Amino acid sequence: MAIDLGAVEAQLNTAFPGAVVEREGNWLVLDRDRLPSIATYLRDEMGFDFLTHVSASDYADHLDVVYNVYSTRPELQGPGLSFKVRVPDRADAHVPTMTTIWKSANFQEREVWDMFGIRFDGHPDLRRILLWEGFEGHPLRKDWHEPYYEEDNKPFGSRWPYPENPQPRLAEQRVHWRANVQYPQGFDPEGSDLGADYPPLFAPKVEINGIDTEPLYLNVGPHHPSTHGVFRMVVGLQGETVTSLTPVVGHLHRNHEKIGERNLWNGNIPYTDRLDYISPMYNEFAYVVAVERMLGKEVPERAEYLRVIMGELARVVNHLLTIGFQFNELGAMMTPMLYAFTEREHVLDLFEEASGARMMHNYYRIGGVYGDVSDEWLARCRKVVSRLDRKIDEFETLLTDNEIFISRSRGVGAMSWQEMVNYGVTGPVLRSAGLSYDIRRVEPYSIYESFDFEVPTHETGDVYDRYRQRIAEARQSIKILKQALDRIPATGAIMDGKNAWNVKVPDGELYSRVEHPKGELGFYLVSDGGTNPYRYHVRSECLINLAALEAMSVGHLLADAIVILGSIDITLGEVDR
Repeated sequence: MAIDLGAVEAQLNTAFPGAVVEREGNWLVLDRDRLPSIATYLRDEMGFDFLTHVSASDYADHLDVVYNVYSTRPELQGPGLSFKVRVPDRADAHVPTMTTIWKSANFQEREVWDMFGIRFDGHPDLRRILLWEGFEGHPLRKDWHEPYYEEDNKPFGSRWPYPENPQPRLAEQRVHWRANVQYPQGFDPEGSDLGADYPPLFAPKVEINGIDTEPLYLNVGPHHPSTHGVFRMVVGLQGETVTSLTPVVGHLHRNHEKIGERNLWNGNIPYTDRLDYISPMYNEFAYVVAVERMLGKEVPERAEYLRVIMGELARVVNHLLTIGFQFNELGAMMTPMLYAFTEREHVLDLFEEASGARMMHNYYRIGGVYGDVSDEWLARCRKVVSRLDRKIDEFETLLTDNEIFISRSRGVGAMSWQEMVNYGVTGPVLRSAGLSYDIRRVEPYSIYESFDFEVPTHETGDVYDRYRQRIAEARQSIKILKQALDRIPATGAIMDGKNAWNVKVPDGELYSRVEHPKGELGFYLVSDGGTNPYRYHVRSECLINLAALEAMSVGHLLADAIVILGSIDITLGEVDR
């Protein structure tokens, strides 16, 4: 059920006269100075208790900070409320922090500060998050250009033959080396020390049970194999017990969003594959759904079924790999992981035949899919789905009642669903704590409404329940796959109209989200009517789920913190973007 924006506006203006400055499409522009009070009212009185998305956009005369809030109450679950505040002073851009209301704002506000230079008054730890302290400028502002750049939009004129320039010339041939190199203020390229953010190895002594001890700070990563990529944790230890844990991200940052604002709308599809490279099919799904909503485009029925089939195959593979990696970290060595990789190979064979690539598929298109599949492909897919169904049973037989696994996972990293909602945690991790919240159900997209499937939940949200949750969700994906393979139309179009090399998207902005295998993957898009996104932002469920890592880990052993990290299931390509 859609939000009655007029009713929300009226209620806010009654509680806070003049709270809604203006209405801009489907967004409410709120009074910046009273934002914390209005947000608290939205949470406590109107039921919008789930802040999942915070971002920003830069316009010629102002900056906008945008928010998307939803409700976890069963009677209110569905599309959420989109609102923003306007920041007129670019030189002194600031808004009140939301971290006192929703902990999920923490990492997201740090990212807005990093990329746009908007300060959040009252934020407890307003530091850069993807770039390093001392970086010069804020890269997603429209007046910022990286060193050695070409133009703002593709196709680049320097690579395009015109009558006056019959031979395309690379920018490298036109720009003198070092002509546009930027250094942080105070940086001397011949030798400079900007200072490191490492804490001292030992903190001042403390007395515990009458014994003087020295708290130890340990760096885990960014090159440790258990961190699932170039991810660093600064862990405070008292003996072997975790007393603090600070995630440090950004080592794989390549400014995916700046690239996305230069690319054509269609040109962004292969770039989404590089986000969560474990489940690239679903990354593409999320992006094209967002663009199609802006275009008001209908997707042919056969193409919708192919999308769901590819997406749910990706979900099963994601969950099996996560379980395999989890047991590797618990000491089971390579056996469960290699079992998972064996099943993944069968799915990748199908993906390769359909798209031409085993990973980085570039299969989805705005309005459809890249290519059709044969009846033989569908027959092989049915066999793979039946095999996966049997293999999930085998996984459960081998792992679920394993005494060592139970002793290492039960009660480890447990967190209530209410606290997870506060941190913005989504996906299987949230549902493992007992909240039935799946975007395929609460805000359906594609043709998910037509399928019969359940939203499983568990109780404690610990590592053991997260394992059981992924097994249960993989079973539901098998259920969806069997229905889709039985019901897919025998023939039909796979594109809405011509497969154009690009599209023009009407003016507007939206935040669109899907139920990715790891959680809520969202795209915030702004169009100025052109062939490129004016603003392109990825709401990374991996990054935001990481915000709860410290709270889940404190009080446990260091070895347990590694297991808790694995149970969250992150991919650094998406965390860092």
